[in-house]
Amino acid sequence: MKRHFGVLLILFMFIFSSLVFAKEPLFDPAPKAPSPSQYNSPADYEKAVGKKITHFKEAPTLAELVKQGKLPPVEKRLPEKPLVIVPVEEVGKYGGSWRMAMRGRADTMLLVRQVGYEGLVIIDPDLANVLPGIAESWKIGGNGRTFTFYIRKGIKWSDGQPFTTNDIMFWYKDIILNKELTPVIPSWLTSEGEVVKVEKIDDYTIRFTFKKPNGLFLPYFATGAGRGLLTPAHYLKQFHANYVAKDKLNELVKKEGLNTWVDLFNNKNNFWMNPELPVVYAWKVTTPVGVGTRVIFERNPYYWKIDTEGNQLPYIDRLVIDIVDNIEVMKMKALNGEIDMQSRHIGQIIADYPLYAENKAKGGYRLIKQTHTSMNSMLVIFNLNHKDPVLRKLFNDKRFRIALSHAINRQEIIDLVYMGMVEPWQVSPRRGTPLFYEPAAKNYTEYDPKKANQLLDEMGLTKRDKDGFRLRPDGKPIEITIEIGVEKSDWIDSCEMIKKYWQTVGIKVATKVIDRSLWETRTAAGEHDIVVWWGDSGTGYEPLIMPFWYFPWSHPASRQAPQWALWYQTGGKSGEAPPPEIRHQMALYTQITTTTDVNKQRQLFKQILEVQAKNLYIMGICTIPPQFIIARNNFRNVPEAYESGQYPTHGPVNPCQFFIKE
Repeated sequence: MKRHFGVLLILFMFIFSSLVFAKEPLFDPAPKAPSPSQYNSPADYEKAVGKKITHFKEAPTLAELVKQGKLPPVEKRLPEKPLVIVPVEEVGKYGGSWRMAMRGRADTMLLVRQVGYEGLVIIDPDLANVLPGIAESWKIGGNGRTFTFYIRKGIKWSDGQPFTTNDIMFWYKDIILNKELTPVIPSWLTSEGEVVKVEKIDDYTIRFTFKKPNGLFLPYFATGAGRGLLTPAHYLKQFHANYVAKDKLNELVKKEGLNTWVDLFNNKNNFWMNPELPVVYAWKVTTPVGVGTRVIFERNPYYWKIDTEGNQLPYIDRLVIDIVDNIEVMKMKALNGEIDMQSRHIGQIIADYPLYAENKAKGGYRLIKQTHTSMNSMLVIFNLNHKDPVLRKLFNDKRFRIALSHAINRQEIIDLVYMGMVEPWQVSPRRGTPLFYEPAAKNYTEYDPKKANQLLDEMGLTKRDKDGFRLRPDGKPIEITIEIGVEKSDWIDSCEMIKKYWQTVGIKVATKVIDRSLWETRTAAGEHDIVVWWGDSGTGYEPLIMPFWYFPWSHPASRQAPQWALWYQTGGKSGEAPPPEIRHQMALYTQITTTTDVNKQRQLFKQILEVQAKNLYIMGICTIPPQFIIARNNFRNVPEAYESGQYPTHGPVNPCQFFIKE
């Protein structure tokens, strides 16, 4: 612990002296994403701002291919109503390569986040509103049971073939409903145990029908979950058992060195491993993952978005991603100016800030603020389903939880562990977001050991052993273990401080770092006392679609009460029935899932937060420190953004409009 504090205090002193006394901002100036960030068509753009897009333009490399007769004119490659993207700073210039780095071949989430975020619908940069994507519009019917999407006419795959509802039907009938390819149907495609019905109305109209209203279908669809339906039927049919003779398919499997046609199909349907796979993304892989130490993407000549002057996007020609062995190599590349723009693995730890700040001039880059969507740096999660009946009774007495919350000196943790850059916080969506609720964020955050002792005494926990630790009703010392499933220095240091605070009010505490897989096994089985984890789902739609910390929603994700979550998840068929307040939260959330009225959803969720604010089922410590994006000085149109696991960073801010300025 002393080693951790020594490093953190040095970092704190560096930042405090160099930035506070010098009155310099922590991050370099960067614009917010524009609002609106897009217009649904050139006509909508003209109607809104009075400017008409008179003709379309394209990258010089594509214009040359048109001259050679190798590509149709740009007007023929765009849909009838291309999506109009509003540049963050200015209309960009064509050309150049965007350099990034991956941490090994398995780090493909970088590719998903920067390239692979498209869908029928997408999310706005605030992660709070669903926007048109490949679908130019949609209608909701049946009180939220049916969703009819209208695809942009003329949209094309990267090989020039038309994208139609036939592709979506192939995904539905031949992938989702094929038990070999999809042994378990994703839960977001089911309703009361029944698979969603997907039907083609015409070549550009598709309808999804659920058994009961599905109020959160659209925001969940916009996470990128709907990316799977972007499957080019004309290409993938040649690897599918429904369309190819068994003998021929077996030959293909053998030729590829695989075991089954399912392996073959999945390999061919992988946008970062198969250069032949047609895509609708801004860039298409040409040197795939698995070939050497570099992955290369090149522009899609049929991409369906334009800027406000009619320039077909993307601006950047190529993406060049180096595969490196570890994060230290990645850091050195960034410090040397060999990474053009990246946040994954680069700016996610604020303790790295001084190193990057010191080398900005040498590396020719700037540091742009990035806000994590999580609502808390570290949650303290009591096991309300504890197998020890005595501890279970203690943990389920809200006076015990409130007492231990008052016993924590959050400001001291913030100053020593988080360099004073955050504020005390419980379990509530972030400030400034639609679902923020002050009492849930701030209740019981005051450091008041006297109040903590009073509440513990009030519970009858007045007897102590010779070491001053309070005794349980059965005469044994109250002993609690805090289990840490990831070796994060800030969690370890914070938990050591919490141990000190709680022992001061008579609760004996041990802290223990364990392997993550063991941590997951133990928490799923309810074998823990207290565990710590990130306070996920704090921004925009995230709390609504992933509410596992706000009430026991999902087993095993809701570590505070895995048996109550299982009861909710199975409709009472498994697990344990929770107390009335928890059942009230569950009933409120069920109402949320059956209405598509966003305002009503937010009102209902506030009531869920009211119950949490009153009872403090999970305890928080503080908000999460800011992160940063590293961007070369000539790499432009990069706004401040959210770091989100649900809505892939930087997808919602349209990487297709990033450009390299001469």
